[in-house]
Order: sequence, then structure tokens, then C-alpha cells
Amino acid sequence: MIQIYHNSRCGKSRNCLALLEQSEKEFEVINYLTNPPSFEELSAIIKKLNMKPIELVRQKEKIWIDNFKDQKMNNEQIIQAMIANPILIERPIVIIENKAIIGRDLEKAEAFIS
Repeated sequence: MIQIYHNSRCGKSRNCLALLEQSEKEFEVINYLTNPPSFEELSAIIKKLNMKPIELVRQKEKIWIDNFKDQKMNNEQIIQAMIANPILIERPIVIIENKAIIGRDLEKAEAFIS
């Protein structure tokens, strides 16, 4: 089943969710702001995305700038920061089995879903 880590206040995330709805495929919506992933879940998502934890951080968020920007952090600390402040997680994340993408580009998301 397809999963989407979704933030309803984000236009890109809403657009990606609409794309999933139009696909008529079965999917699960995970509101990661109210139901943040565990350390293990987020680590697995990062592996499926094939990226470094810092690449999943929304580095322009005020929380990041005020609290983490100039700190030297290892991958574990970055993941912990995202779990403690899920607004820092880039969105939307679309997961199909062992692969995932950040679905901000609808053309890429559509190709991934089909």
C-alpha cells in the first residue's frame, strides 16, 4: 500500500494527495505533525529516500534556524531533531514498498505512483 506523509496546511502536500486520490490506488495518509514517526520509522524512510538526514530537513524553518542551524550535528541528532519538531520534515513523502520520494514535483510523483 502507498503511504503519504502529509501536512494539510502545505499546498504541495495537498496537491500530491489529490494526485493519489485521482490514481484510485489504495493509500494511507499519515499526518506526521500529529503522529510523528519514531526514530526507527524515520531512519527507514530516509533509507528509502536514499538521502542523508540533513537533506530531509526543512532548513528555512524558524525552529531550525533558531535552534539547530549552526550546530554540528551527527545523523542521529538530526533525526532526533526532526522527531521532536516534525515541522522540520520535508513534505510530502510518498512511500511505495522499499522506495520513497518527496512528492513536491507532481510530475515525478505521478511517475512514481504509476
